Amino acid sequence: MTTTHEIDTTASTFDVHRPGTGEVVGTYPIQTDAEADAAVGRAREAFAWWSALTYSQRAERLSKFAGVIVRRMPQLAALVHEETGKPYSDAGLEVALVMDHLIWAGKNARKILGRKSARVGLMSIQNAASVEHKPLGVIGVIGPWNYPVFTPLGSIVYALAAGNAVVFKPSEFTPGVGRWLVDMFAQIVPEHPVLQLLTGDGSTGSALCRAGVDKVAFTGSTATAKRVMAVCAESLTPLVAECGGKDVLIVDADADLDAAADAGVWAGMANAGQSCIGTERVYVHERVYDAFLDKLVAQAGALRAGVDAEAKIGPITMPKQVEVIRRHIEDALARGGRALVGGAEIQGQVVQPTVLVDVPEDAPAVTEETFGPTLTVAKVRDMDEAIARANASRYGLSAAVYSKGRGRELADRLRTGMVSVNAVFNFPAIASLPFGGVADSGFGRIHGPDGLREFTYAHAVARQRFAPMMALTTFARTAETDQRVAKVLTLLHGRK
Repeated sequence: MTTTHEIDTTASTFDVHRPGTGEVVGTYPIQTDAEADAAVGRAREAFAWWSALTYSQRAERLSKFAGVIVRRMPQLAALVHEETGKPYSDAGLEVALVMDHLIWAGKNARKILGRKSARVGLMSIQNAASVEHKPLGVIGVIGPWNYPVFTPLGSIVYALAAGNAVVFKPSEFTPGVGRWLVDMFAQIVPEHPVLQLLTGDGSTGSALCRAGVDKVAFTGSTATAKRVMAVCAESLTPLVAECGGKDVLIVDADADLDAAADAGVWAGMANAGQSCIGTERVYVHERVYDAFLDKLVAQAGALRAGVDAEAKIGPITMPKQVEVIRRHIEDALARGGRALVGGAEIQGQVVQPTVLVDVPEDAPAVTEETFGPTLTVAKVRDMDEAIARANASRYGLSAAVYSKGRGRELADRLRTGMVSVNAVFNFPAIASLPFGGVADSGFGRIHGPDGLREFTYAHAVARQRFAPMMALTTFARTAETDQRVAKVLTLLHGRK
């Protein structure tokens, strides 16, 4: 989720502040339309060189890029911690999660995108057919601040592996992370600017969309995605959008309650709840509701948010989001909900873990993306009710199910792009799985085979090998030929 940063639009630079303390940690340029056009122009020339490399040559460079990131992981994690406020340990985990993607995308691009023979039917037996997926050209990537390494690289890496050049506009809250990634890649690929950086606010993002890119990969809020889509529509530029969510955790009567409670607290509170796939709603079978809630409350109550090194939860990165979180909690309490942990007392950008119960299903805390360390927990009579409530959301990004006997069955009934069974956050680390949602959570996919194809177009070729038995695509076609065609079709399909 992203929201426009409060940047002085008359200035040529903007400051980045450390969340929770307000300390300035960097100053960056607000780049203009002309600069975006120039970057895309350079990328167009770089694309000609990069796309001419073999798949294995690109894979080798992506592997070396992974090596640089691994060797300098402490440096990158420190930068992520500095700009987002998330604990250093969590920043390191984010960096670690991208490694398999760098290797997998390069290693599998040829197998997934390379030329393949296609079957032909009896009526076109004289042809040989093939299809391959070719790179689009220049991809514009607009990244988020909550996972400034893992999420944008999910688009960048797959676009590069497919043979595209990329212009990357990171969030205005994390431009330093974006600069670090681009600079490190340039050390591996110094020949041409295959990956470039643009910094700035929403106006810079709009400039990138209008600069002639062949596709935009956007991660952010649903509201912002609509604005990006409107800009892209001006030039019919395609868009892949990974937007927000209101993800659920469903706990069945036979679930491992200790594991489910631990997972619920982590999925809801890690990164201060600022995860698009983070749990915000929990539905629990009535037979185990009380036991589960006791375990959840005990674990959540033992956590503390703060800006110090000992805090397991960091501050809210974006100041404006604090008021959204406050509004959701206060509204829930005003409607009769109870805070078993935490509540509406918020200090600056630090929000303590909050567990809410008895919250009406039409409250914003249940229907809107909160993006904070909060959970609403509700009792359901059975899993049918849990599924119905889960699917009633306008979002459809991901979900988690805890059940020893029915996990896969329940997962198949959820209208989301991704589901974890007896785990949380496991699918993002699996490079071969697509990542994305439905409905207000966006469209298109990153990661996996779908993520590679997302940045390509299908190129089909049909080559005639010998003269056809019946000449059909000619004005010299005779009535006798038409009769033969009808007879052949009747033999092939008429009896079905």
